[in-house]
Amino acid sequence: MSINSHNDSFQPPAPARDLRIDSCARGAAVEFLYDGRAVRAHAGESIACALFAAEVRTLRRSPRTDSARGMFCLMGSCQECVVEVDGRRVAACQEQVRAGLNVRSGTGGGTR
Repeated sequence: MSINSHNDSFQPPAPARDLRIDSCARGAAVEFLYDGRAVRAHAGESIACALFAAEVRTLRRSPRTDSARGMFCLMGSCQECVVEVDGRRVAACQEQVRAGLNVRSGTGGGTR
């Protein structure tokens, strides 16, 4: 069968219902602190996503150039979103929000 042949019986696959945004269940509303400011989020969201929704874009400053750093890869590879959570340095995209978390802007480099 050539690439140019026409096949009327082809039907593209139906989209998976589990991937639709309107079918997404959200966790309970929670509140945590970011640099002393109360931020509302939903349990189960990453800190990075919750802060992005709260219009926070800068999560730390570069130790070399003092330039703003924030969310980049959102999968834990780049270390751009490192913040301090209850005294630990973590990638904000890899840590879930919980009620009462105390999150502070990151300082310096990554989590390693």
